[in-house]
Amino acid sequence: MQKISILPFYLVCILSLVSSTGVPAWAKPEQIRILTFNIFLDGHLGLPQVINLIRSSGADIVGLQESEKESAKIADAIGFHYIQHGYTALLTRFKIESVTPGGSGLILRTDKGQKLAFFNRHLFYKPYQPYQLLGIPYQDGAFIKTEAEAIAESKRARGADVADALKDISSLEKATTPTILVGDFNEPSHLDWTEAAAKAGRHPVKVSWPSTKAFADIGFRDAYRELYPDEMKYPGFTWTPTTKPSDARDHHDRIDFILYRGKGIKLKSVDIIGENKENATILVSPYPSDHRAVTAVFEIEGK
Repeated sequence: MQKISILPFYLVCILSLVSSTGVPAWAKPEQIRILTFNIFLDGHLGLPQVINLIRSSGADIVGLQESEKESAKIADAIGFHYIQHGYTALLTRFKIESVTPGGSGLILRTDKGQKLAFFNRHLFYKPYQPYQLLGIPYQDGAFIKTEAEAIAESKRARGADVADALKDISSLEKATTPTILVGDFNEPSHLDWTEAAAKAGRHPVKVSWPSTKAFADIGFRDAYRELYPDEMKYPGFTWTPTTKPSDARDHHDRIDFILYRGKGIKLKSVDIIGENKENATILVSPYPSDHRAVTAVFEIEGK
């Protein structure tokens, strides 16, 4: 006769949580989706379309810029918690554990209880150095010609904002905490205005833009450039769907970002949301903003 052993109930429960790969269900990476979106003057081009875009994106956490008077309405429409910080709003379906001292960040707990920090910034908009370099009149900005002048002008315009953001991020208990920073920087990336881009005539000169570089210097990676490192093949322009590339009064660029750092966070995908397949991988019509939105999916490792 074959002897039959009876497993203790608690052991049966543990084994039932283990997948066919041998990984416990609770230890599997958790996927979260992030959205950053400048909604243009509180949804000036169509608030219902803005709300539909946010809802259809499937984002778990959203950073809105140029959102103030309508933030509560947007959050209520999609059933999210929200925190207002100046002219930006931070929305999420996750539990908000706390707000960072500077007010631009949230400490969240995901569905599996993972700790995640999320920051949203809208850096100052003027003077705008690409226009200054190209001789495009805007907000009384002085015309300039060199990389050094562009960096100096950037620091005067946005240096205080960047310092404030860095201070708020430094309030995190651990630099290894999975952290995501999104926003409209009103400034291009140092990864885009390269020698190759200047030689090709895409941009007037090479510029190592200081705002994105300041965050890279403390360990943040640019989600879009991480998956699409060729800046010439994949420009990723988010500014602007409202003008044509040939418009001499404008200059198309990538100024809306999702940056990330920390232990146990892995980038899975990045998409630009916009008006046509030439400029976006997720299409929305009619498109309700002067900025294209950016969305990314991350995996957070189990405890």
